Amino acid sequence: MTTTKPDVSPTAAGSGANATEAARASAARHGQAASSQERLSTVAHDVIDAVNAVIREHKITYPEFQAAKRWLMEVGENGEWPLFLDVFVEHVVEEVAAESQQGTVGSIEGPYYLPDQQHFPPVTTLPMRDDEPGTLLVLAGQVRDLAGAPLRNAEVDIWQNAADGFYSGFAPHLPEGLLRGVVTVDEDGRFEITTILPAPYQIPTDGPTGKLIKNAGWHAWRPAHLHLMVRAEGFRQITTQLYFAGGEYLDGDVASAVKDDLVLDPKPGPDGRLRVDYDFVLEHA
Repeated sequence: MTTTKPDVSPTAAGSGANATEAARASAARHGQAASSQERLSTVAHDVIDAVNAVIREHKITYPEFQAAKRWLMEVGENGEWPLFLDVFVEHVVEEVAAESQQGTVGSIEGPYYLPDQQHFPPVTTLPMRDDEPGTLLVLAGQVRDLAGAPLRNAEVDIWQNAADGFYSGFAPHLPEGLLRGVVTVDEDGRFEITTILPAPYQIPTDGPTGKLIKNAGWHAWRPAHLHLMVRAEGFRQITTQLYFAGGEYLDGDVASAVKDDLVLDPKPGPDGRLRVDYDFVLEHA
């Protein structure tokens, strides 16, 4: 798979502002954490102790400390906390959550989810431009419970980047709602979504998060993937990502979010479009 180089490069600050707004909306959806004062005190102390331990272990100097403060302020001023936390921290939160969950394997949500997208029937094509670049891909499957019963009226909320690596809602050159949608399954829990094969992409690199990546000698790339939230009344929502066999950066995802169970291998269908089948299994809430 080759990487498409974009002709347009939205800034980290612009993407960060949108990601911050989306993160606030996400926090409102999930509600406040029901943590006790004792738990908050314990976790906060452990975080501070861990930072202090790093300072002691690596003999952090005052110039390095001041540089870190400036960098932290820049992250906030650029609205990049959702980006930074989703790339470098969320995968561990998701791994902890997965320890007590059954059904389809989850993955991170990331900073590019937007709620309240257009709704579509079970067999549908995501919003595209007339000349949308990319290889057509069909994702088909069924949503069912742990016992194998289909979950009628379940929703498959799907979003992805365009062939140039950018997401609608976070890049001004892309139409709103492009390659996003909420698909309601049929009576048998089935769906068939036509979209395009997503592209690997770099997280925004012109802001403070990119500065950290560059100065540390890391790369900023994520492998190609589809994002999905699958939900049904009375069941735990699955948030996950689907990747593609043979793609770049599967073994070096900057967000550390790839799981073997989520790597699919699309094959050409009789109509020439790539096709992949994947079922989602939800557990009772």
